[in-house]
Amino acid sequence: MPNEQTDPGVSTVQAAAPGQGVVVTKLSPWSVPDTLARLRRVVDAKGMKVFTVIDHSGEAEDCGLELRDTKVMIFGNPLGGTPVMQVAPLAALDLPLKVLVWADGDQTKLSYTAPSALAARYGFSEELAARLAGIDAVTDTMLAQR
Repeated sequence: MPNEQTDPGVSTVQAAAPGQGVVVTKLSPWSVPDTLARLRRVVDAKGMKVFTVIDHSGEAEDCGLELRDTKVMIFGNPLGGTPVMQVAPLAALDLPLKVLVWADGDQTKLSYTAPSALAARYGFSEELAARLAGIDAVTDTMLAQR
């Protein structure tokens, strides 16, 4: 059973099985499309690159299946991620950074693997771990915009 710690609008869920990591989930006051557009603007403004957006719900619909609005934005900066992958090549499984933007009923949520969980998974030094923390700043900045 997951352990959940809740702050206003933010929850961190630790998976019950060891090694599955920690997921941070934040509440967005906007729709999935609006949240994605705002997230893209913040990523661009921070000099990062959006590599792609995966439209899981759109692909499901194309196959005649139903899935709540579910998108994954993959973004990052090679200047930040490359040194991480030089030290730990398997980190490429988790990089570039990913944010899941999804509809949970009438509530839009953003979810991503906590930087601390990625750092622990690969045994990163504080310096390398800091390179992953940008995802917190990106999502916090986006959510602070009104």
